[in-house]
Amino acid sequence: MRRPAAGQQHAQHAAQSSTGREFREVVEHSWLPLLHDFQPQMLFISAYFDAHREDDMGTMGLVEADYEWVTRHLLQIANQYAEGRVVSVLEGGYDLSSLARSVTAHIKALSDG
Repeated sequence: MRRPAAGQQHAQHAAQSSTGREFREVVEHSWLPLLHDFQPQMLFISAYFDAHREDDMGTMGLVEADYEWVTRHLLQIANQYAEGRVVSVLEGGYDLSSLARSVTAHIKALSDG
């Protein structure tokens, strides 16, 4: 994947029907390289919990393991560049069962980080 010139960097978005595997590829090949280039002093996470495959309001196919995986990767960035500073907010998530499991996975990763 060719990296854009400085000042022309844009994060790729996961397609609406993305599976966890496709989402992880976007994170690994687009988001994380841009975050390393940017070296943030603080990370703000809006976790988009309605991307869970059981949530009828979303159109993606993520599962709890995907939320935990991306949280751990974001924490690595925060620890490397931002002295671990992270603000995470609940955003979306309308299927209460999948929301509870996804938030639990996200918080577990945050507390382990």
